[in-house]
Amino acid sequence: MMTVVTQVTLKPGCEPEWDAAMRERLAAAKGRRGWVGGQLLIPLDGHNRRAVIGTWESRADWEAWHEDEAVRDTRARLDGL
Repeated sequence: MMTVVTQVTLKPGCEPEWDAAMRERLAAAKGRRGWVGGQLLIPLDGHNRRAVIGTWESRADWEAWHEDEAVRDTRARLDGL
């Protein structure tokens, strides 16, 4: 099993839109091969920071997920925020 932790800092004011896009991405992951689970974390002292934790059966499953249409569709939205 593999757990990936990604930390990002968002542009102030973009938090609700980024959160919605990430929730869509995590929901789409539920149907993917190898998906175990994930969390979207918001620190109490940093409302524009996020940590995304995703657990996969294997690195190959995680890498394949990044080729999925759901990831490609949200990548541009998330990167701009």
